[in-house]
Amino acid sequence: LVPTFQFQKEDVVVTLGQDGLVANTAKYAGGQPIVAINPEPSRFDGILLPFLPDQARVAVGCVIEAKAHFRQVTLAAATLDDGQRLLAFNDLFIGARSHVSAQYRISYETRSEKQSSSGVLISTGAGSTGWISSVFNMASGVASFCGGTQIAGIRMPWEDRRLMYVVREPFLSRHSQVGMVAGMLESGQELVLESLMPSGGAIFSDGMEADYLQFNSGAIARIRADEQRAHLVIS
Repeated sequence: LVPTFQFQKEDVVVTLGQDGLVANTAKYAGGQPIVAINPEPSRFDGILLPFLPDQARVAVGCVIEAKAHFRQVTLAAATLDDGQRLLAFNDLFIGARSHVSAQYRISYETRSEKQSSSGVLISTGAGSTGWISSVFNMASGVASFCGGTQIAGIRMPWEDRRLMYVVREPFLSRHSQVGMVAGMLESGQELVLESLMPSGGAIFSDGMEADYLQFNSGAIARIRADEQRAHLVIS
């Protein structure tokens, strides 16, 4: 129900749950302050959860009295040419909804190529320790297996205005290339993907497959850091 809720400028948003709840609330809460409560520190890592339940009242009071300290977290945005838009706190996934290869054209600055892959991940600074870190773990393991050196993942501050993209399992063939499998979008730059899939293409964020944009033949998605930021209360 969160995507349909109308947040007002007077609202203070309190989340009670694991880190993923914060991510999937922040992208719909606009600029409203978020007080994130960790109900079970023994179960949840709490990277995005600075407060325990007995600290909630004081934290909300600090927001109301304008005494709170915040971190402004960069959000990523995927915008289609028809105006549909989806925000991401941690990451965007662009690909096929089923376990088939996604077909698309990827473009960045002056480079462009057709690709066939398991989809493209675009990560924010907050997401650099999430899903995209598993891609680095896989790449490091493969490199080690092949006799190379291990690969260190890239971690970015939550406030970083850059976005990082990685193509998952790109396939090289006569019809698909692998020259653009990872990169960093600087502030203000955008990554453009054009769908070449008749059906089954999708864009979703932060692991929420039920809330997605269709990405089928002819659809063009433009990805960049959004002007809207999430405001997480930290003290």
